[in-house]
Amino acid sequence: MKRRVLVAFVLTLALAFVFLLAGAMLDLGPTTIDLRAPVAAHLAQSGVTHPVTAVLLNYRGYDTLLEIAVLLVALLALLAVVGDAPVPPSRAAHPVLQTLARLATPLMIVVAVYLLWAGAFRPGGAFQAGAVLAAAAVLLHLVGLQPGWSRPRLGLRIGLAAGFVLFLAVATGLLTQGSLLQYPPAAAGVLILLIESGLTVSLALILASLFLFLSREEGA
Repeated sequence: MKRRVLVAFVLTLALAFVFLLAGAMLDLGPTTIDLRAPVAAHLAQSGVTHPVTAVLLNYRGYDTLLEIAVLLVALLALLAVVGDAPVPPSRAAHPVLQTLARLATPLMIVVAVYLLWAGAFRPGGAFQAGAVLAAAAVLLHLVGLQPGWSRPRLGLRIGLAAGFVLFLAVATGLLTQGSLLQYPPAAAGVLILLIESGLTVSLALILASLFLFLSREEGA
């Protein structure tokens, strides 16, 4: 009974948030400010050469920090709703599918590393790399090589929070520069790469967790 009330409460909050967000989006007016010129003018000081990465992790880095916090809160809400449940036995797929998954997973890891590295000068970065790694974990689960997760153990908890904590630590350390996430130009590239590396791991675990913890319900 308590679980049903909790589920109903969370769903009500989620629906209310969706309606409020939809109303806010419908009230948005046309964009009156073109930021492409200012971004291009200061790109050399950002530590990267791609404008999207510069905006996400330098000019508006606090937005990205809050996005990671939102994903963590979403995962915590999911765990609060589903609670502890036994992991259902893995249902093995056809051996051919398992072999293809075994071959695809290393390639997906290489693609993820490339996306992380390429984010400094072309489309890519932590979010894309983390999504590819999470997809690899989901793929292994779907073919029966990776069981669903029952509960977040200590190592997983550290991995889930590591990216956000690292990002927050860098932001806190940079407050001595006078403002939040104002990187010194000489160290901007290294700090952004450090943050993106931590975020890649945490985002991969968060996205994979949102699927693998829910997969326990198959055996309920």
